Amino acid sequence: MKSTVSRRDFVRASAAGIGSGTALGSLLGLGVSLAPATVRAQEFRIKAAKSTPSVCPYCAVGCATIVRTIDNDIVNIEGDPRSPHSEGCLCPKGAATYQLHKNPNRATKVLHRKPGATRWDEVELDWAMDRVAELAKKTRDESFVERSANDRLVNQTTAIFALGGATLDNEWNHMQQKLLRGLGVVAIENQARI
Repeated sequence: MKSTVSRRDFVRASAAGIGSGTALGSLLGLGVSLAPATVRAQEFRIKAAKSTPSVCPYCAVGCATIVRTIDNDIVNIEGDPRSPHSEGCLCPKGAATYQLHKNPNRATKVLHRKPGATRWDEVELDWAMDRVAELAKKTRDESFVERSANDRLVNQTTAIFALGGATLDNEWNHMQQKLLRGLGVVAIENQARI
């Protein structure tokens, strides 16, 4: 079967695709259909997996996701095309949700390094939570300022700083801010603004 695409057309389409940052555009520009491969990939992905609808945990948009599991083990997380506002598309954070669940480098144990120590020790979660609460209260009590130099009521601590993250979900950032403001912390920032 002889190709209907000349060498010149092929090079032109390839250059256009590279210039726009997508080789896929080049293939589509040459009339290559990816439909059979897409259908086969979807059929394979769905065949053995259980699909569970969910919601992306990050921003307030609430993009719908489909979590696919085999024997209760997550094998894929993708956007749900039935979602009215995202239509199955996910931002980079949402698209990386699977990597957060299945990352072999994800910390699963509580580690503590004593002052001056050169190694980390595994500790119980309850001990670590109590230790964090104890140190936060101690620091707050030692640095709490009820009134400013001109007798203005300020009720703040100047020794605790908080930095939220753009990869943390809204619920976490909201609760963190409520907790810290309740402690009198005013130095609250978010990595997304820096």
